[in-house]
Amino acid sequence: MTSEKRWTMLAAILGSGIVFLDSTVVNVALPRIGEELRSSFLGPFAAENFVYYGYLLSLSSLLILAGALNDYYGRRRMFTVGLIGFGATSLLCGLAPSIELLIAFRVLQGAAGALLVPGSLAIITATFEGEEQGRAFGLWAGASAATTILGPFVGGLLVETVSWRAAFFINLPLIAVALYATVAHVAESRDEEASGQFDWLGAGVIFLAVGGLSFGAIIGQQQNWHGVLPYAALIVGAVSAAAFPFLMMKSRHPLVPLGLFRSRNFTVTNISTLVIYGALYVTFAFVTIYVIGTLGYNPAAAGLIGIPGSLLLAVFSSRFGRLAARYGPRLFMAAGPAIMGLGILWFTRLPPTSHAWVFEIRDVTTWIPPATYWRDLFPGFLVFGAGLTIMVAPLTTALMTSVPKHNSGVASAINNAISRVGPQLAGALIFVAIASSFYHGIATRVPGVDTSSSKFRNQVAPLNRPDPAAPAEVKRAARAASTDAFHVGMLIAAGLLFAGAAVNGVGIRNPRAPAWMRRPKGMEAQAIPRLGPERPASGEPLPAPTRAPPWMDTGG
Repeated sequence: MTSEKRWTMLAAILGSGIVFLDSTVVNVALPRIGEELRSSFLGPFAAENFVYYGYLLSLSSLLILAGALNDYYGRRRMFTVGLIGFGATSLLCGLAPSIELLIAFRVLQGAAGALLVPGSLAIITATFEGEEQGRAFGLWAGASAATTILGPFVGGLLVETVSWRAAFFINLPLIAVALYATVAHVAESRDEEASGQFDWLGAGVIFLAVGGLSFGAIIGQQQNWHGVLPYAALIVGAVSAAAFPFLMMKSRHPLVPLGLFRSRNFTVTNISTLVIYGALYVTFAFVTIYVIGTLGYNPAAAGLIGIPGSLLLAVFSSRFGRLAARYGPRLFMAAGPAIMGLGILWFTRLPPTSHAWVFEIRDVTTWIPPATYWRDLFPGFLVFGAGLTIMVAPLTTALMTSVPKHNSGVASAINNAISRVGPQLAGALIFVAIASSFYHGIATRVPGVDTSSSKFRNQVAPLNRPDPAAPAEVKRAARAASTDAFHVGMLIAAGLLFAGAAVNGVGIRNPRAPAWMRRPKGMEAQAIPRLGPERPASGEPLPAPTRAPPWMDTGG
């Protein structure tokens, strides 16, 4: 790999990595943010959730538009704009004097991040070829997944040792390096076939589609599916999504060329992404909430539990990307999610009596996790991380090699948008099951308690630590009920991963070898005639070369 390619790879990894990092690094900082910045209009839990979901909502809603902008106006140009915007909004988030302004800055940060994720993959596609491209996809996918997993640990460490504001300031030096690498070393590329006006109408419709589905799922969870707002948002999203293909067929210059979906691998990869990444991100979110809220882990320790998966990704992801480029992605894309599902099933045996792991920087003795971590959490994360390592780079390779290069930006954006909508829809499904199991478990263990009252629900929430003012018997019941509800959520997540494995196993097709490498049908059973003299026995000299027959002789 040349120096220019190494710098290009660094820019792509850092640019997308900060986006994935910020999707999880803030999770563990939310309680501290809620304590320091009180909202005058929103309840404490609602305000904290909007800090997290406002970022994801704008990011997912604008990804397809951003991917099309990358292809149309130039990938290096739009990537640079995204880096500058993400740096500015990260600074504003870290300096926010109120939670309302923090929410607004997080929405703008997600919009800037939307330019970076599809742009990074499109830049890699334009820069690398063959097995080197597969290795580059593996490095990108491994780094992206690792930053997502490491986010809670980094956030917890910064919250414990510095401040929650440091979780935003940490982006600035990373962006500075990525910006230098982009301006100095990344070559410009764009869709050579793009002509005419940009399809802003299509951009608006797809924004309503992705945004409506995501917002409906998010606000539905926040309001426990009471009221009309979540259902209205879901209807707007569903109608817009249904209308979008017809709009693209009528458009002279469509935002998303529908011909992309004629590629079997592109379509199947996006279907499996919906369920696999839905289960992936939801699993990390609920595991983090459970170990902190129910088992009593502190934020830094909760972040460390995903380290096994991060190490496997960092070491082996690029190798599986290269193997997928050489042998085809089908086997890896089917085996990986199935192994991830087995790792998730391990968590269904997690007991509520597991001891908390309190990771304190100033006390070396607490660096060593308790025996219950090695028994109850480590095996599951190790198996889950192995499956993720096998799957993530081949999935990216299958996606980006299934479409023409000039459409790489919008193709990457479609897949990333689906990977963002998936967690919202899967999260809504799993949250309903978890909440139902939790409140049923409380009612069974504490007869006579009104689990539907607002007073009770302000004191006790699924997987979370009960309010200190709650009765002792309710606290005990909440711990057991949260564990049962967590098991239900993990069963659903494992089912989604097995479904994704089946979709990939049945639907993905390995690319055919080039024509010059394929033998004609039936040739395997025939003897291949030699074009030269038989090899003499060992020790005998080779016969002298003879002149070519007249029909092969070209003169001279």
